[in-house]
Amino acid sequence: MLLYQPESGYCYNSDSIFLYDFINFFKPKGKVLDVGAGCGIVGLLVARDNKKVVLEAVEKQATFRQYAKTNARINKIKYHLYECDFLELENKIKYDYIISNPPFYPDGVQRSENEMLFHARYNVNLPLSDFFTKVSQLLKPHSHFIFCYDATQFGLICEELAKVKMRAVDVVFVHPKINRSASLVMIHARNGSKSMMKIWPPLISFEDNEPSQKAQEIYKKANTQSIKCQI
Repeated sequence: MLLYQPESGYCYNSDSIFLYDFINFFKPKGKVLDVGAGCGIVGLLVARDNKKVVLEAVEKQATFRQYAKTNARINKIKYHLYECDFLELENKIKYDYIISNPPFYPDGVQRSENEMLFHARYNVNLPLSDFFTKVSQLLKPHSHFIFCYDATQFGLICEELAKVKMRAVDVVFVHPKINRSASLVMIHARNGSKSMMKIWPPLISFEDNEPSQKAQEIYKKANTQSIKCQI
């Protein structure tokens, strides 16, 4: 998949690629909403691989919206993009899946002065409580919410999910290296679920200084080519 993205500012990274692969495990179909789409990478990859997906997305930054629309067009993927803040999206439409690589850097982390990076990275722009409440309002009963987040906030994530009657049922922790703490957590949550949580084997990003065998397999499956440019 060919993906255009900005020359400077925020660019997608392995988090988005790993999340796409995690989402694919559940073979999504029906109406799917990609929250905070950025250049569109997660939703477009999922729609490419799952032909029964009807893809919609929401992105508040005008620059990213142009890239997302262009990437959908050149990859011939039908795409409806809401041009607003996710929290302002109307609740009229209900979804089978909501997917997201949201801003998750917490308070206390030094913030970038670049406006694009600030909105893309820091959770002050999409607080967990508001985020999960909105997701719960937009999901059909017993539907799926699949997202990634800062692993150190996993306890808080479970607490906030419970407040909106959702439960994490599948969890993968992503570690930079086998002897390093997890930096990312990927979560499949469902509303109204009573299932016990399943903790998957950890995903290790690097072995020595090279991508792990598992990471290489995921990159190969994604098969993305990125071009940084102005559009």
